[in-house]
Amino acid sequence: MKTLISVDVTSNPEKQDFLHNRWHPDLPIVSWVEPGDQFRVECIDWTGGQIKDDNDATDVKVVELAKVHYLSGPIGVHGAEPGDLLVVDILDLGVLESSPWGFTGIFAKENGGGFLTEHYPEARKACWNFSGIYANSRHIPSVEFAGIMHPGLIGCLPSRELLQTWNAREKALFDTNPERVPPLCALPSAGFAHMGRMKGDAAKTAANEGARTVPPREHGGNCDIKNLSRGSTVYFPVYLKGGGLSMGDIHFSQGDGEITFCGAIEMAGYIDIRVGVIKGGMAKYGIKNPIFKPGPLEPRYSSYLIFEGISVDEAGKQHYLDVHVAYRQACLNAIEYLKKFGFTGAQAYAILGTAPVEGRISGIVDIPNACATLAIPTEIFGVDIRPSSAPISKIPAGSDLALAK
Repeated sequence: MKTLISVDVTSNPEKQDFLHNRWHPDLPIVSWVEPGDQFRVECIDWTGGQIKDDNDATDVKVVELAKVHYLSGPIGVHGAEPGDLLVVDILDLGVLESSPWGFTGIFAKENGGGFLTEHYPEARKACWNFSGIYANSRHIPSVEFAGIMHPGLIGCLPSRELLQTWNAREKALFDTNPERVPPLCALPSAGFAHMGRMKGDAAKTAANEGARTVPPREHGGNCDIKNLSRGSTVYFPVYLKGGGLSMGDIHFSQGDGEITFCGAIEMAGYIDIRVGVIKGGMAKYGIKNPIFKPGPLEPRYSSYLIFEGISVDEAGKQHYLDVHVAYRQACLNAIEYLKKFGFTGAQAYAILGTAPVEGRISGIVDIPNACATLAIPTEIFGVDIRPSSAPISKIPAGSDLALAK
């Protein structure tokens, strides 16, 4: 497999011009390929090496989020034109030999936060070892599971019109509550922008208007879909000549929702892909957001516990068919349950973010309560967590996620 982009995890990301951390239509293509080509793309971790393999979460507390995400690309595909679909087959993913570990962060409320930031406002960290297809952590004992590796972030460059649409609508949302912590969205910011091979005044201008990589959008982006693993095919809308495909934020494993924000097992790694083009595919299939076909390989578990949540929040307030509130309650219900087996709340929170849990919108029509569910595979635990009349078996006491020192 030809390596199209090779990274150095020990080098400053800003010194690697085949990386970028903003979306902009003027980013230069770093390499061109033909439809049908197969190649490997290496990626650094999403923070650019800011997080270390140790027992101190200070790096998570002070991580500079204006730098993320570092993406490899953009890659141009000859023949791809606006209105086409770029077909990306994900053939394989793996861990870089130079960086054989991963991390999970619970981000501080004042610096990113997370899905349950009101309950877990302090920075925490778990570091993970890889044993073949399995992940385990010294910070979360009695848990091991098979990973389902995937790129958390992959997508094509936006057109100038699409970029302007993104910036206008996100600014309008931001302005509804500009003092909110954490903020409602991440607006363009030139500080720490890395614009790949753009230079001089052009790079400065683009840095001021380039879209942050934080959310998913019409072009793909930071979708965090755990099933985009080996054997998957993704169909991306093309907005610029060549498509401009970029990728990064590789995860060894993740639960649906990536609820701690840095909730997956983050790592540096590689992606082997094959590309193709469907001419006029956007109009042909009525596509404005990517679609994908999952691959045949994923962890298979036979026993699950499923936790329900409804759209009634922690204070007892009734919401109308609010799936965000419902999924939050499902997660909180699961955390309280796992705490009975000796896990701390932070450990349980991290498990839900990293293990291959299945999140579902189970009911969205029965007014006023939406119902969301969270399914946890019971085989990932070293103790039996299924309800029974027997005494509860607890994990060894004394461990927890790392705190900032």
